[in-house]
Order: sequence, then C-alpha cells, then structure tokens
Amino acid sequence: MVNDAEILKEAARLLDAGKRVAMCTIIEKKGSGPRDIGGKMIVSEDGKTFGTIGGGNLERALINESLKALREGKPRKTVFSLHKGGGKEAIETGLICGGELTIFIDVIEPKHRLILIGAGHVALPLAKLADIVGFSLVVVDDNEELASKERFPMVQEIITGNFNEILDKIEVGSRDFVVIAHGEPEHDYLALEKIIRKKPAYVGLLGSNVKVATLLKRLREAGISDEELKPLHAPVGLDIGAQTPEEIAISILAEIIKEKRKGTLASTTHEGT
Repeated sequence: MVNDAEILKEAARLLDAGKRVAMCTIIEKKGSGPRDIGGKMIVSEDGKTFGTIGGGNLERALINESLKALREGKPRKTVFSLHKGGGKEAIETGLICGGELTIFIDVIEPKHRLILIGAGHVALPLAKLADIVGFSLVVVDDNEELASKERFPMVQEIITGNFNEILDKIEVGSRDFVVIAHGEPEHDYLALEKIIRKKPAYVGLLGSNVKVATLLKRLREAGISDEELKPLHAPVGLDIGAQTPEEIAISILAEIIKEKRKGTLASTTHEGT
C-alpha cells in the first residue's frame, strides 16, 4: 500500500504542475471499515487518485465529493455510511462493513502565477510584494539589463529576447494573472493583444485613461470582443491615490488579491487581529 510520504510527494508534484489537489483524510471511524483513522488519499482536479481509503463504491463517492470541493474551492467534512440505514447526513455507499467513516477533504491550491510584462520601476516593487504573498513569478522583457536575475532574484523565470517572439512563447493559463507595464505604447499594445487572446484570469494594463482608451479602440478594431476583454483591468490598480512606483505596486497587488479572493472594497475585520 502507498504510504503517507509517497502520497505527500505526489501531492507536491501535482501542485508544482499547477493542479489543485483534494487531500482526503479519515478523521473518525465508527464500527468496521476498510481503513483506520489517518488513512489518506488524494484526488486531483481531473479526477485521478493516488492512495486509497478502501476502493469500490466508497472511493467513488469520495472522488465525487472531492471534485465538488475542488470546484467550490472549499474544504468539507463528509460522513460515509458503510451499512444500510446510516445517519441522516451520511452518504450511502452500498457497503455492508457495518461502520461509518468521517473524512475531511482539504482543498490545496497551487501557487498562483503572476506574469510581469515589463521589468521597469513598477515591476520591481510589485515582484517583491507578490513574492511575499506567495505568487510564483515570471518576468518578461526585451531589455536583458532590466530583466536580470540580479534585479529579480525572487522570480522563478525570466524571459528575454525579441519582444514579439517572447510574447508568443509565454504559456498563459486560465488561473494566471498578468500585468503589462512595459511603458512603450506599441510594446504594451502588442502584449495586450497577444495576452488577452490566451484568456488569463486577470490582465492589468499600466497607463493613463487616455492610453487605455486608445489601446482599447485598437483592440476592438482588431476584432477583440467585449467578452474577451472581461479579464482586463485598465488602468490597473485600486484607486488609492498612489503616486510612487512602490505605492502603485501596492495598488496593483491589492486589486489582484481582491480579484483572486473575489473580495469587495468594504471594510473588513480580520480574525486574530
């Protein structure tokens, strides 16, 4: 049987590959059952499993509950009945072992990725702040002096070269966040046109209202629909009166966190403070 260390190693591999994982652990057992308290199994977002809590109908029911938890992005505690006439809230499995298993399904998210297109004055403090809150970072620029490991030691990947070519090379997923802050209008337009077609979770464009309006007009003339533009936040950042590169970086990261957490701008009380 697969041991806990192997299960944790596989979970780490899946997370490194950008996949969400449901970690299922037996936390209570009544009567007879195939596994004891502490038994573990993982379910990835594509329904694949590693480890086991007993197989058969029980495991199929657990996979179903795990996929629900992954879709909702929330952990859950679920009771599975291993006999006829189980508790009112227990999920029937059709098994006749005679007991009940309570399983905690924890949802583990991989790091979100933040792709910074442009390595200038705003990108540097933004990378530092995003690293602190746990983003995986990619920096993209055609200026190798700006986009260097010396300036950005915290990033996982730096992509430099011909701007048009490197934009085509970037792999952008539906959970990725992108901030375009190159500064050169033609570069920003080219990045915006290419990135928006890749359908990331969020695209932020640094610039004035006039610049934004001009680039949006060009995008629509190029055939980009309003539906495709939904992930776009332009000008990027929450309106906090930011002026310095560091303040602008804070406003951008605050907006990204708000988008990631689906939060509001209402005042909040944080637990434990």
